[in-house]
Amino acid sequence: MSLSTKKENRISKFLSLVLRHKPETIGIELDASGWVNVDTLLVQMKANGMPVEKPELEQVVANNAKQRFSFNTDQTKIRANQGHSISVELGLPPTEPPEILYHGSAAKNFDSIVSSGLLKGSRQHVHLSADIETAAQVGQRHGKPIVFQVDAGAMHKTGILFFKSDNGVWLTEYVPKQYLSTLND
Repeated sequence: MSLSTKKENRISKFLSLVLRHKPETIGIELDASGWVNVDTLLVQMKANGMPVEKPELEQVVANNAKQRFSFNTDQTKIRANQGHSISVELGLPPTEPPEILYHGSAAKNFDSIVSSGLLKGSRQHVHLSADIETAAQVGQRHGKPIVFQVDAGAMHKTGILFFKSDNGVWLTEYVPKQYLSTLND
């Protein structure tokens, strides 16, 4: 069974909504670590106008370019890897980051970021990338992109914790402005 790109994207966006932000939209509850039973999810998706079969769900999880979702080892549960605006404990151990990480944002946010640093906003963490290209793609989603270089090594040396999600996104609570520099002129 092969889904069209359009249907994969529609399912992925729906999963992002219910697994990261509003599970109540379809009447599911995530456990403390963000997991939900796959069978329950599929029943509730169907009941709410988004019928998906398990092989389709597996395809979306496997093919998602950003690897936003994961199954547990026996594929009975699913969760979003990061990006939650609801409280979940992903159980990620603190991890020493590379010396330099990157953050992409829209250019319209430049003044605010330079003034206040990187804030997590409604999310649980600030998201950082290991490479410039990924950061630029993230920033591009909201207009003209701007990429900041983050002195993650120096932050880590001061005791600021970093976590690495299952899909390689680096997470931290806050990036103070003194650890930022811009790559854009």
